[in-house]
Amino acid sequence: QVQLVESGGGLVQAGGSLRLSCAASGRILSISTMGWFRQAPGEQREMVATVTSGGTVTYTDSVKGRFTISRDNAKNTIHLQMDSLKPEDTAVYYCNADTITFLEGTLYGRGRDYWGQGTQVTVSS
Repeated sequence: QVQLVESGGGLVQAGGSLRLSCAASGRILSISTMGWFRQAPGEQREMVATVTSGGTVTYTDSVKGRFTISRDNAKNTIHLQMDSLKPEDTAVYYCNADTITFLEGTLYGRGRDYWGQGTQVTVSS
């Protein structure tokens, strides 16, 4: 069974830093694009940063220059280094994997749109 597990959220003062991690587990053969999304109370979920299997990254404008996404394909993990945090960064952060190819017994499987359970990031002013 494939799943995504996040870690690293918490409470930090404005201007501080946090590092989020997401690990995909299971008999994984490949993962396409992975990324981080966030959802603040009363708001829609928004893309924060994504990284393709080839290393191409995309950021939402509000985090450019402050957040850095990285990926380790061998370990099926991604990280989000968040610096110069602002109160408006407060949200639940979710890890996402677009397409995962995996082994189930002796058969290949492919699934889309996997999500982690979410981790709370709170930035105090």
